[in-house]
Amino acid sequence: MEPAIQFEGVVKSFEDNLVLNALTFDIPWKRVTTILGPSGCGKSVMLKHVIGILKADAGSVIVAGNDMSRIKGRALLDLRKQIGVLFQSAALFDSMNVFENVAFGLRMHTKTPEEGTRDRVSVCLEEVEMSGSQETMPVDLSGGMRKRVALARAIALEPDFILYDEPTTGLHPRTSNVVGDLILKLQNNLDITSVVVTHDIPLTQRISDKIGLIDRGVVAASGTCAEVEKSPTFRKFVDGELGTEDEA
Repeated sequence: MEPAIQFEGVVKSFEDNLVLNALTFDIPWKRVTTILGPSGCGKSVMLKHVIGILKADAGSVIVAGNDMSRIKGRALLDLRKQIGVLFQSAALFDSMNVFENVAFGLRMHTKTPEEGTRDRVSVCLEEVEMSGSQETMPVDLSGGMRKRVALARAIALEPDFILYDEPTTGLHPRTSNVVGDLILKLQNNLDITSVVVTHDIPLTQRISDKIGLIDRGVVAASGTCAEVEKSPTFRKFVDGELGTEDEA
């Protein structure tokens, strides 16, 4: 079987800043793959290629058999419906309550009757342990609760993929553990392909089936946790010796 996502010799620069340097990496179907590395190494840039926000300068990104340098229009929109995204900031609409946030994609992209939308929102909130919060406004939610609601929104369209962009950034360690629990729970319950971008080593060790450790725009080590932890680059990362400049 072909990988769910393939990066083949991907190059991406922003002016004179080379972010991805002929990066090659495969992401398998229906597993949790973690893209690990310091700020500035190209992790989030990889995610932006997966959802078609960015196009590679050279090389190819293949998502579910689709070449992201060529796909556009309706085909790109249909592919994006298969991809749920949990943004680093949660990115909830502050003017909408929890129900309206989770229902947004259903109303935007489907013709689901209102009763069906309400049922689907309830199911998604139950999955992330936020049942009964439909009328709550985002301003009244804790950081961890906002992440959970954002996850409910991400799964509302029953995607094949969920992309997590730094899901534990800014959270208390205990809340970070809850997010890790949810990633594993959704993986088990929904049988999806999950891609987690993070610099959080404990989270990575806990959830990952496969890891790609990124350094200076290339995959410096990949494999299982046990395999990656043997890499000299992993030791440098743990010791804070890899790059620390801001990510593009």
